[in-house]
Amino acid sequence: MCAMLLADLGATVLRIDRAQPVEQGNHRPLKFDFRLRNRGSIALDLKNPAAVELVLSLVGDADALMEGFRPGVTERLGLGPDVCLARNPKLVYGRMTGWGQSGPLASAVGHDINYIAITGALDAIGRAGQPPTPPLNLLGDYAGGALYLGLGLLAAIIEARQSGKGQVVDAAIVDGTASLMSSIYGLHAAGMQSLERGTNLTDSGAFFYDSYQCSDNRWVAIGPIEGRFRTALLKALAIDSDELGDQKDKANWPKARAIIAQRFRARTRDEWCALLEGTDACVSPVLTMEEAPKHKHLQARQTFIEIDGMVQPAPAPRFSRTVPDQPTPPREVNRENTEAALAAWMTPAEIAALRAAGTLS
Repeated sequence: MCAMLLADLGATVLRIDRAQPVEQGNHRPLKFDFRLRNRGSIALDLKNPAAVELVLSLVGDADALMEGFRPGVTERLGLGPDVCLARNPKLVYGRMTGWGQSGPLASAVGHDINYIAITGALDAIGRAGQPPTPPLNLLGDYAGGALYLGLGLLAAIIEARQSGKGQVVDAAIVDGTASLMSSIYGLHAAGMQSLERGTNLTDSGAFFYDSYQCSDNRWVAIGPIEGRFRTALLKALAIDSDELGDQKDKANWPKARAIIAQRFRARTRDEWCALLEGTDACVSPVLTMEEAPKHKHLQARQTFIEIDGMVQPAPAPRFSRTVPDQPTPPREVNRENTEAALAAWMTPAEIAALRAAGTLS
């Protein structure tokens, strides 16, 4: 995911695949793995010294390398930070793990749910009286992991261009997720965020920050946290604010929720959105992944694009001057694509020599 983000923004990224692929979770046909778009791949057996030497030659011309093995694996392969930085002193060496390069769990296996569990994030997500709810694998893997690795790499590359010295970026998903929780930890320290999930301002506890079911069983999401925006919502719903009682008093929240829920069940989702979307009431439709690309706002911004017949999220963020090219679809690792992937790094004669030596299949 981090490699996709960087490639989407214009980086030339080369993926080193295993010569013999291993089983992965959520395996899908290549064209549906949008994370692998916009870059070339080559397959290497890194137990072959010639393949290791090839990677080191590529490292010599690179701004950064990123790896996602358990701690110590790249060292055993002969591609650890010391070796790579000796080849390229300005290299930024990004290490993506769940637990980090140090600590008692550093060598343990895990997945997103494990990493967000120990940071306090998972316990805080869910409705009152219900178990903690995994937020897909967005919070740990992609926000706490991919985004923080990308940020760390770019910051270190900028610093290396000033100092002439590279370094290691230890991007642990537990660290990134904890960092994302900074505001919530601050609210808890101030006595404003209860440990009882589903009772707080933004965790479905507040009647004015939640989703409501409509007459067609679809949903709308409302978020009028500020009083003036709640006033706009209640006016549009024809609800007298006095009927709800003191809206700052949590004791009145269940009653207010019941009144608003009853009102939303009187019309369909699209009827409510025709009335309220884009107003100060802070109301939006809860769209499925099939519906979202068709939303008028997302269409106007081209938030979703089509690549090789596959509708998928567009690169983000946007740039006023250095607009990246349209991403290319994921590519099979074959002779033609391998040569194309390496073309930015070496000459045709060098590629031919590697193939003749058996380093490239």
